[in-house]
Amino acid sequence: MTIKVLIADDHKLFRQGLIGLMKTREDFVRVVGEAETGEEAVLLAEKLQPDVILMDIYMPKMDGLQAAKEIRHRFPEIAIVMLTSSEKDGHLYEAVQQGVSGYLLKSLDADELFDLLEGVSKGEPAMTRVMAGRLLKAVANRMADGNKGEQALTERELFVLRLVSSGASNHEIALKLSISVNTVKSHIKNILEKLQLENRTQAATYALKHGLISPRDQ
Repeated sequence: MTIKVLIADDHKLFRQGLIGLMKTREDFVRVVGEAETGEEAVLLAEKLQPDVILMDIYMPKMDGLQAAKEIRHRFPEIAIVMLTSSEKDGHLYEAVQQGVSGYLLKSLDADELFDLLEGVSKGEPAMTRVMAGRLLKAVANRMADGNKGEQALTERELFVLRLVSSGASNHEIALKLSISVNTVKSHIKNILEKLQLENRTQAATYALKHGLISPRDQ
C-alpha cells in the first residue's frame, strides 16, 4: 500500500528536499501535493484527501496548529504529523490535544521518518522517544500544577483575564480600568507567562475551563 502524503511547509527548499527524499521510496510513499500556508493545507486536504499530512507549525495566514485543528474537525480520517523545528513543550502539548498522529523535529533521520510513517499507516503514533518523554513530562507538570498558575495571578490580572475572555480589546480594557494600553499589554503578557499560554484565545479557553467566566459571559 502506498501512502499518499501532503507536505505543508512555508519553506520551498525544505519542501523540495522532502519531496526528493520521498521519491527514493516511491514504492512506499507518494507526495500528492504541497502547501505553503495553513489555509492552503486545509483546502488541499479537502481536494486531495491524503492519507498523511506532514505539517509545519510556523506558517503564514494560519499556523500548523490551527490548520491541524480545522482538518481534524472536518477530515478526522486524515493523519496529521507535525514536522517542525519547534521544540516548545507548549506546541507539543497543544498538537497532541488537537489529536495529531505525531510530532517530529526536522532534525529527524530519514530512515526513522520512513519507519514512523509506516507506523502511522498502521494507526500508531509517530513520535521519537525523546519527544514522547517530553510529552509525558509536560502532562505530569500540568497535572501537578493544577490551578497554581491561576492562584499566582494578582486580583488585577484575574480581572484583566476575565475582560480578555469576554472579547474586550486592549483599548476597552484600558478605558474600563483607567490605565494605559501599555499597562494592559503588560498585564496580558504576565498572565500568559504565568499560565504558560501562547495567546489571548488560549487565555479565554483557560478562563472558561477553570470557571473564571461562564459561557454566556463570552
